[in-house]
Amino acid sequence: MSWFFPLGDNALVHTVTLKASGHRFNVAPGETVLEAAQRAGIALPYSCQGGVCGSCKATLLQGACDYPRNPPVALSAAEQVRHSILTCQAVPLGDITIASREVASVEDIPRVRIQVLVSRKERLAPDVIGLRLVPVHDTPLRWLPGQYLDIVLEDGKRRPFSIASSPADDHGIELHVRHVAGGGFTAYVDSTLAVGDTLEIEGPKGTFVPREDTERPMVFMAGGTGFAPIKAIVEHFLALGTQRSITVYWGARVEPDLYDRERAEGWVMRHPGLTFIPVLSDADEARQVGMRAGLVHEAVLEDWPDLSGVDLYMSGPPAMIAASRERLVAAGLPEDRLYFDSFEYAPDVLASILAARAGIHGL
Repeated sequence: MSWFFPLGDNALVHTVTLKASGHRFNVAPGETVLEAAQRAGIALPYSCQGGVCGSCKATLLQGACDYPRNPPVALSAAEQVRHSILTCQAVPLGDITIASREVASVEDIPRVRIQVLVSRKERLAPDVIGLRLVPVHDTPLRWLPGQYLDIVLEDGKRRPFSIASSPADDHGIELHVRHVAGGGFTAYVDSTLAVGDTLEIEGPKGTFVPREDTERPMVFMAGGTGFAPIKAIVEHFLALGTQRSITVYWGARVEPDLYDRERAEGWVMRHPGLTFIPVLSDADEARQVGMRAGLVHEAVLEDWPDLSGVDLYMSGPPAMIAASRERLVAAGLPEDRLYFDSFEYAPDVLASILAARAGIHGL
């Protein structure tokens, strides 16, 4: 099957062919493979869209690509030798053929832009706010567990947040918003946003969604507010009555950062096949509260030296994803069974955060 769109008489049109399915779609001049696929309604894996997380990795089988926007920093030298590309940054130089996973489950869910009302606001941790959002009008937001949405600001800028609630939750859309120094919108949420206020959102987005075509054990690894989409996916499987083994690791610096720990412990009480392992990077704090100390990905590797027989889902900051990805694969985890969501800041937010940190340290 092919998707073709008129791009103008003088436009130089290239075609991408997906080897496994035979799907073909046009790419406009300067457009990335991922952008063209999304325009064609084809769901290829992605997360950060900045070329740093590697979740959109594919194999170039024929043709050539360029990276005019950002270098493919998520690709190792060995991966580049094997003709791996990042579809979120790769711009075809001609017709190409690639090998890439497709996430068919998200293709039929419409993306909408709607107004939502803040129905609940609560402080989950010293720097984390929990929000509940409900549509103002009748247009609902449909999503799969693990997907995210954009909050559209008045100036048109966007702030992505993972949806922490399962679609089966009839209490609305749950978000976990961490306040970061220099993050203007998160500061607004922390101090000013109130119940009864409205926001504009667009979604759903993302391909970090459950895979239900196997009975393999599942390992989940969250860092910080990366717990939000992990929570949604775990609760989805529990609601299905899955008999698969589930092990959830949640890494944080100190105990208060495990802001929804009671919920995770409740899973264990109700579901004998689920194990919850909190991990604190502050060793002194871990000793004081009797928790496991270290980095969360190291805890996973200690417990699972052979990952060849599991599916692994991970979500968290880019540093966690970068530190984990290659080591997990080296432990036997097939790359096509590693699903991850990397939290990235928008460029303007990152600049503000760095400026704020420089001020704090007197730089």
